[in-house]
Amino acid sequence: MATALFYASSTGNSEEIASKIANELGDIEVFDLSQTGIEKINDYEKVILGGSTWGDGELNDDWDEAWDTFKTINLVDKTVALFGLGDQDGYPDDFCSALGIIYEHVSTSGAKIIGFTSSEGYEFDDSKAQIDGKFVGLVIDEDNQDDLTDERIKAWTENIKDEIL
Repeated sequence: MATALFYASSTGNSEEIASKIANELGDIEVFDLSQTGIEKINDYEKVILGGSTWGDGELNDDWDEAWDTFKTINLVDKTVALFGLGDQDGYPDDFCSALGIIYEHVSTSGAKIIGFTSSEGYEFDDSKAQIDGKFVGLVIDEDNQDDLTDERIKAWTENIKDEIL
């Protein structure tokens, strides 16, 4: 298989979103970073990376533990799509900023990044995941807009399907 999804989930929300993305895309492998080493990315040409933002715009624990190794992985010529979860009401100053942290590294690594989305329909003050009015990937707020999750996933996966599969 050429495509895999890697996620980190502290409360189960990212795991649920990863599963929904995989169901929409079909034939991809899914890996939980708490159980699979991040080095497994080396086995794939196309990857989807995701997780949630914690505290003041930080990576969750599993991403944080994998971070130093992740930074050593060669992403040149890989196609990468990103997704992130956040709470725009509870953390409006750092909404989905962990997604932005991952993007910052991936964007300087030689990877082709796909799947940017509009930030319209969200209410927040600041986010490292927003560049020029767009999010660097799929952004989900299960705390405040869970009624929009399935629609957002479906639109995003349709948008990236041709390039990620």
